[in-house]
Amino acid sequence: MSHAPVFHGSWIGSTSVGSPFWGVPAPYVRKSFVLDRPIQKAFLSVTALGLYECEINGRKVGDMTLSPGWTNYHKRVYFQTHDVTDLLQIGDNAIGAILGDGWYCGFVALQPRQSYGDRPQFLAQLEVTMAEGEVFIVVTDESWKTVASPVLQNDLLAGETYDARLEKSGWSAAGFADGDWQSVEVFQHPKLMVEKSPAPPVRRIGEIQPVATIEKSASSSGGLAIIDFGQNFSGRVRLTVRGSRGQTIKLRFAEVLNPDGTLYTENLRAARVTDYYTCKSSEEEVWEPRFTFHGFRYVEISGIKKGQSFQILGVVLHSDMPVTGRFRCSHPLLNQLQQNIVWGQKSNFLDVPTDCPQRDERLGWTGDAQVFIRTACFNMNVRGFFHKWMQDLRDAQRPNGAVPAIAPDCDSVQNIEEGGPAWADATIICPWTIYLCYGDVQILADHYDSMKRFLEFVTLNRCKNNIRSHPDLNKFGGFGDWLALDGSGNEGGTARDLIGTAFYAYDTEIMSRIATVLGREEDVQHFTHLHGRIVEAFRRRFVTPDGLMAGGTQTTYVLALHFGLIPEAARASAAKELVRDIERRGFHLATGFVGTPYLLEVLGKNGYLDIAYKLLEQETFPSWLFPIKNGATTIWERWDGWTPEKGFQDKDMNSFNHYAYGAVGAWMYGVVAGLDLDPEQPGYQHIRFQPRPGGSITWAEASLQTARGEASIRWEINEGVFRSSVKVPVGTTATYYPPLESESPVVLKAGFHDLSWPLVAG
Repeated sequence: MSHAPVFHGSWIGSTSVGSPFWGVPAPYVRKSFVLDRPIQKAFLSVTALGLYECEINGRKVGDMTLSPGWTNYHKRVYFQTHDVTDLLQIGDNAIGAILGDGWYCGFVALQPRQSYGDRPQFLAQLEVTMAEGEVFIVVTDESWKTVASPVLQNDLLAGETYDARLEKSGWSAAGFADGDWQSVEVFQHPKLMVEKSPAPPVRRIGEIQPVATIEKSASSSGGLAIIDFGQNFSGRVRLTVRGSRGQTIKLRFAEVLNPDGTLYTENLRAARVTDYYTCKSSEEEVWEPRFTFHGFRYVEISGIKKGQSFQILGVVLHSDMPVTGRFRCSHPLLNQLQQNIVWGQKSNFLDVPTDCPQRDERLGWTGDAQVFIRTACFNMNVRGFFHKWMQDLRDAQRPNGAVPAIAPDCDSVQNIEEGGPAWADATIICPWTIYLCYGDVQILADHYDSMKRFLEFVTLNRCKNNIRSHPDLNKFGGFGDWLALDGSGNEGGTARDLIGTAFYAYDTEIMSRIATVLGREEDVQHFTHLHGRIVEAFRRRFVTPDGLMAGGTQTTYVLALHFGLIPEAARASAAKELVRDIERRGFHLATGFVGTPYLLEVLGKNGYLDIAYKLLEQETFPSWLFPIKNGATTIWERWDGWTPEKGFQDKDMNSFNHYAYGAVGAWMYGVVAGLDLDPEQPGYQHIRFQPRPGGSITWAEASLQTARGEASIRWEINEGVFRSSVKVPVGTTATYYPPLESESPVVLKAGFHDLSWPLVAG
């Protein structure tokens, strides 16, 4: 029996339909059946347009949530298969599901509901192998029945409303009387592919206890308190309450508080982000929403009466990605920065790499994903996660090869043909990074043709004289250096055509390498020659013979140096100009989403490691540590999301849980700790240990679970001696580059190694 079946049933659902602005109760669907003999094995394959949770004989199937995830439902939906052998019994059986609106027909981003369809649809197939080998199949068809559930409303952005008085005890159990249920509606088969999911599912990954309860008011008619979990995260809460029948508890969510101690919700924009629970009795009741999630640290609870007891537990949700990397050092604030980076990744890697988990957006922005992916690959095993998302990106690609700014694509959201520089380029940069970190050639082969079509689009439609986003073309040139501090608007002061041409050159360099890996010799020559022409065009337009850059922003110099676009003879003077700007700003950065990921690397590789450490350890605004000094537990969207002088930034774009600026993690792991891959032997077949101490840091350590086992390093400086211990996995080799350039590299075999060098003063 195949565990990846051809579905023989129909898509089914309720006859009730919501509107673009208001939903209807989540439907139950169920079917009874009889098994008259012992069974050998049973598998349930199931999916939905929307969300589903299944039960068999009153017991939940699997431990996933928010399944089957988010795809472009016009093209593709994924199914999951569960071993349900232990849930079945000889005699009467029942299978049921409750269906949520999810991304399919709930609110998505800034748009009304029903972006893809008007109501959830359900498709399932239960294959039971009897003891004698005969296969018994139950499919979704017109014989199923439906009724409204106690989930009166459910939405990923708005929240969930549940009335426990409407519960139907035993609704998914055998023998339940469903005579008053309606027949389901059977839908015409949608024109999309139903495939087994390549991605790790979303699960309840952890639980968080509150650290404080702030009592705001209390009376006999109602109470109000704010619960502080001490950590900004994505998920929901589990409420335990002893109330009274008909009593409604209201839960509102926020990331931070106003100065007066109330929830700061202005940055949520149109997202309601509110849950309601109505009690069914005076006994203790426990409730957790099924079909919503929130990004929050604080929960405001109201509707609790004086003397009533309640408890709230935070439930952390994200894609189930094993933790692979760890980093610590002697600087407590940098350790907190690492924690903030990890929590930003957890919060936003929920089936797709979203920009933020709290407001009415939560989209798979390509720019955010591509700047952070290297850091993401260290912290967790994201290989399957990005295989899935790259398919989303491929599904979003336009017929002319253009790649939009978000994936999955959504008709009502995406009205820009392409994402522009540093955003659309994710279609090349992300697969290449997965290849480097995991040795994954398949992801390159799967998307190679898509990458080529994208570059052909850029060459033919977005370039003039090899300058991408040329202003003469009068076409969308991208989002600039998003949220940089050196311009008058959100796009920063770096010219779009400079950013565009820099990434155009980078894309062709990567494509030449990908073509080499895949054995596409003609393409190697093509992309190599194209890269040379782009570099020449970039230098003519943006670089003086002395290494001065047009515009002169930090990001201008960072991109030109990082992508090798400045002649070798002028690199030193260009790096010096970058440092001058940093010094003029009192050793502060001014870069946005585009320039920040490469800033410290460029400084370190061009003789200014000391300046890189000054920026990393900078505690005043703007810096990585300024938010931490002001209570941040995740990475902020803006450097100035909040400042003592100005308070909150623009409420229309002020997330306190983004991950883009967390891209600095890759530098901390590879330079501060000194654990990095060798690009010539991807997947950590050969490991580079190259710690480069600096600043106030006296010790650092990092470990990474590679495909061949754990690699680790720890170093410390004590009494003028640099000591280091490393672990090289079996089947792997490594090279250790001492902190003093005068010392020769040491080749290491598998095993544990202790090394030390005296540090020369100065």
